[in-house]
Amino acid sequence: YHPGPQDLDADQIIRWATPRGVGAALHYARHVRTVAESGRGDFESAYRNATALGPAGTFASHVPHALWVVLDVVEAAVRTDRHSAAVAHVRAMREAGIAALSPRLSLLAAGSAALCATDDDEAVRLFEEALEGPGVERWPFDLARVHLAYGERLRRARANAGSREPLRLAYDAFTLLGAGPWADRAAKELRATGWGVPRTTASGEVLTTQEREIADLAASGLSNKQIAERLYLSHRTIGAHLYQIFPKLGITSRAALRDALATLEK
Repeated sequence: YHPGPQDLDADQIIRWATPRGVGAALHYARHVRTVAESGRGDFESAYRNATALGPAGTFASHVPHALWVVLDVVEAAVRTDRHSAAVAHVRAMREAGIAALSPRLSLLAAGSAALCATDDDEAVRLFEEALEGPGVERWPFDLARVHLAYGERLRRARANAGSREPLRLAYDAFTLLGAGPWADRAAKELRATGWGVPRTTASGEVLTTQEREIADLAASGLSNKQIAERLYLSHRTIGAHLYQIFPKLGITSRAALRDALATLEK
């Protein structure tokens, strides 16, 4: 293990804030460490830092960061064989009604419930429910994390073909966001399915083969539903792809697709 810049900065904050009792600074540092460690797959450390903001199954008063790491607590607990802790945290989310507070917390709560489901069919249902929630596209990093968890669950259930779509969505989103360790996690899962990870530039200017096909169809005037029917995908998946395609092309609307694609040919 080699610490990255975010680890060193967080360590400096922790060393400075601990003797001074600056709780807010400690919470931010713990949050940073949790997300960084989850991205690297160091779930033992992620669990320790996430639960330092409040034990699994509880939500400390006046610690908003405890809500921000709910998915981290559950994922790290599941990955370190602390299933009872994961279940307790999901139950605490339900009892506190955090899903009703915002679309983001609804996504995180539903994704957490899916993560600790013991039955594969139930997990699939819960993941689909999480991904279909209103407003989830406003939180691309959290949405990508749920796509990644969904793909990982499908692959471990030996549904390799079905796992590729959520894993590709996660990989593309993390790459676009510059979340390197998370993109690496998604890439590793994709390779395990036998699928070659698409090559993209650091600036996200190159479209994957499937993205180009979707972009061409959308530029031709087809609706998301029509594209979905042609490619045997869901209209929600088409929408998610277009959400990734637009910033890669430097556009904000469907009307600009044709010109942007023409530019790629030059």
